[in-house]
Amino acid sequence: MSNTTTTDRHAPVRAEQRSPGYWRVTFDNPPLNLYDPEVETALATVVDQLETDPEVKVVVFDSALPEFFMAHLNLGRVAEFGEGMPTWFDIVSRLGNAPFITVGSLRGRARGIGNEFLLALDVRFASREKAVLSQLEIGTGIIPGCGGIQRLLRLTGRSRALEIITSGEDFDADTAASYGWINRAVPDAELDAVVDRFARRIASFDTEALRAVKEIVNEDAPQVETADVAATHRRFAALLARESVQERLRQSAKAAPEVIYDLELHMGERLGARS
Repeated sequence: MSNTTTTDRHAPVRAEQRSPGYWRVTFDNPPLNLYDPEVETALATVVDQLETDPEVKVVVFDSALPEFFMAHLNLGRVAEFGEGMPTWFDIVSRLGNAPFITVGSLRGRARGIGNEFLLALDVRFASREKAVLSQLEIGTGIIPGCGGIQRLLRLTGRSRALEIITSGEDFDADTAASYGWINRAVPDAELDAVVDRFARRIASFDTEALRAVKEIVNEDAPQVETADVAATHRRFAALLARESVQERLRQSAKAAPEVIYDLELHMGERLGARS
């Protein structure tokens, strides 16, 4: 069994070969696993490496931080991603059309772009007790701008997508599974074993047959294209640029780290009015 690490173990995203054809990619950007420019650069490098290996059959994405799969986009550094976030859209497009199967193993919080990343994968499993999913943008006066609207519409349908996006609520794994948002909610103690068994099973099958399955599925249910969400992303950027939103972000950034961490843990409860 190979156990080859292909990226710096200190990088915010690292890839490890678990067995022939089976790779794990781990987000490790403490304390919140924010999606910031360093994460994007490291993730793009990992995708480059996966694409150069013709033997890759399945890739599992997980997190080294038990409370956060990926908190959200680092809005304070959004200008550093470039207009239209071209690298992000290139990454998710390549993963969607890659010849290998992509799997999300969710423990902790996946909000905003964290959820949008999971939505771009082929298969999603989540911890029943510890997974939290959300499109939180509405609480900051913006909208999902990285494919969340389009992908949620496809997976959950119109009414549930509107519920998820306009409420900004946190959703648990059981609800997400019942909505078609994820494949399955799994007891936390079993999550790693379930995902590992699934990935190893895929890795044991014929490469060409697996590629054919994904190609056919993509032909009959095409991936969300960057051009389809370009207008949405422009509206996201325009809403984000408003002074009222920027002032809210400036005030949030002044909070002490422990206050920010607590807010991130309970974001769904803190956003919006409560009766």
